Amino acid sequence: MAGVFDRLVGQDAVESELTAAAIAARAGVVEGAMTHSWLFTGPPGSGRSIAALCFAAALQCTDAGTPGCGKCHACTTTMAGTHGDVRRVVPEGLSISTKEMREIVQVASRRPSTGRWQVVVIEDADRLTEAAGNVLLKVVEEPPDRTVFLLCAPSVDPEDISVTLRSRCRHVHLVAPSVPAIAQVLKERDKLDEKTANWAASVSGGHVGRARRLATDEEARARRQRALALVAAVARPGAAYAAADELVKAADDEAKQMSAARDEREREELATALGAGGTGKGAASATRGSAGVLKDLERRQKSRATRTGRDALDRALIDVAGVYRDALAVRFGAASAGSGVTLTHPDLSDQIHDLADRVRPEGLLRSIEAVLACREALDLNVKPRFAVAAMVAAIMAAQSA
Repeated sequence: MAGVFDRLVGQDAVESELTAAAIAARAGVVEGAMTHSWLFTGPPGSGRSIAALCFAAALQCTDAGTPGCGKCHACTTTMAGTHGDVRRVVPEGLSISTKEMREIVQVASRRPSTGRWQVVVIEDADRLTEAAGNVLLKVVEEPPDRTVFLLCAPSVDPEDISVTLRSRCRHVHLVAPSVPAIAQVLKERDKLDEKTANWAASVSGGHVGRARRLATDEEARARRQRALALVAAVARPGAAYAAADELVKAADDEAKQMSAARDEREREELATALGAGGTGKGAASATRGSAGVLKDLERRQKSRATRTGRDALDRALIDVAGVYRDALAVRFGAASAGSGVTLTHPDLSDQIHDLADRVRPEGLLRSIEAVLACREALDLNVKPRFAVAAMVAAIMAAQSA
């Protein structure tokens, strides 16, 4: 019978571990297989937040059979994000603030109202500020009896999650799904033809969501092409910086496009809540002092747009790094037939082989390092245009040496 864990792709070992933990939790055994704090790690697209949400559903599941049936009211509301005892912390800005974490901890300390547990799913726990992490650490060290914390982060590196917080959690690592597994999902769940599914899976970098977007969204395919065009433009200094500016602009445009409708809806809802359009005696006083509330909304929307743009630009940079990685693999014969190493961009095989012939291995390696340095600069809030321009200059220098 299909259950919530069917949403995971290529994670059989994780499914078994989480199912065993949910069974132990149902039996009241909060030790060994089950614990109050979990840390889900894995590369982008591996499904760490989906795994955490599926586990939350399994913990709340009311079906008499295996936890996580996917059909009972507890499972369906958890997966839909409407269960009263499951809180999802999804950072919309660049970080998770102390104030936000204190509010979540306060709610998490209550007893469950309808479910078996109070479950808190913290997506992108690597965005916790140091102070917010300390707030969470205090409650994780002495958790309420019926509360479970599920943290998601890229890795257990101290840059992603503090050592003390990681030490209080049981670690579940997810792997990047294989190309055949992703293609199978696209064919079965999205009803895509075999050719499209195989292509999208092969260029997705093991990211199920991105494979789906590339297969179904023409604009997503266009953004990928713009990013990869930067690699060819580097060979022509006059075009390189123009391509860099286009890359940054495309990320900004994507962020604006994704945010516009939501921003407008939030402004309208807030205006209505503040009494906009009212004509009664209290209409004027209801809107008095609303400037601060509106300013706070604008601040949050700006932070969300900044993060969306940075994420879009980061995806493009990963694509660019993938081309140089492929060329380096070709140069050393690691991507030859039967080697077991596949290209990140198999549809660009001719361009990659040309790059491998043209640029020395040292230049390819330094090109990858330049992309990684750009990503680090963006994390440090360097202006995207300056960071990408510096990356282009470093790549040109590396390939001309």
